[in-house]
Amino acid sequence: MENQTLDILLLEGLQVSSNASIPAFVLLLLIYILIMFSNIVLVILITLDSSLHQPMYLLFCNMSINDVFGATTIIPRMLRDIFIPSSDRYIHYVDCVIQAFCVHIYAGASHTILMIMAFDRYVAICNPLHYATIMTNWMVVKLSVLAWAVIFVMVTILVGLSVRLSRCRWIIFNPFCDNASLFKLSCESILINNIYGLGYTVLLLGSSLGSVAITYLRIAMVCLSSKSKTLNNRALQTYTTHLTMYVIMFVSGIVMVLLHRFPHLTDQRKLASMMFHVVPPALNAVIYGMQIKAVRQKLFIMNN
Repeated sequence: MENQTLDILLLEGLQVSSNASIPAFVLLLLIYILIMFSNIVLVILITLDSSLHQPMYLLFCNMSINDVFGATTIIPRMLRDIFIPSSDRYIHYVDCVIQAFCVHIYAGASHTILMIMAFDRYVAICNPLHYATIMTNWMVVKLSVLAWAVIFVMVTILVGLSVRLSRCRWIIFNPFCDNASLFKLSCESILINNIYGLGYTVLLLGSSLGSVAITYLRIAMVCLSSKSKTLNNRALQTYTTHLTMYVIMFVSGIVMVLLHRFPHLTDQRKLASMMFHVVPPALNAVIYGMQIKAVRQKLFIMNN
């Protein structure tokens, strides 16, 4: 009976009062619809327009697919659980593991895709004469496959280290399942989990922050030494869009990781985790899509 009980977990989910259930449901549903519609439309428009089959736009598609995947991983279940009493929000352990795995795949891929996008912009602005030679569509495919494959292996090890642990608790104090929630179910030593988890976080966030910082410092140096208004305008557009989304994602991600170590800051951690999985997917396609002239023209025609 004990093993059966521990195979069925209690997922805290979103904590909203009965009066706020409907507004919370409507708001979250609208956000999910925005995420799905904007990202899917962007992918379709880029796919159908042969003139947009270029490295930068293929990376937009990569990002949109990841955003749809990440949002679908957590939002539908949260929508379902809003009207279920918090004491009855059960989830099977296997389903929780799958959700945790998908959550970390999305988070990791978000960083690696942005790293590739930063490299793409670096080559376009700092080495424009060789851009077509370096950033071919085939190169984008290879970089994208590498980005997803590396994250897949690292997350498999991350979650696998938690799955190996026995469980003595059955409550997930989080809006959704993640790796930290899984290993907190155990009463065994989680030293190995903490060491690998810290190494994984430092490697992912460190390489992400380092590559983006170095890339844009180099772009800034090129712009400062250049008198070309066209070059500077392209760089400014890159800065304002890419860096804005990166800062939101990076800050909310690192705050979420750090607050897992401070149990008394549970509400702040939940807010950070929601921001990471809702805000970037809702804004990425809109912000990046509006940069594409062909997309703006097609949307204008559709509205008329």
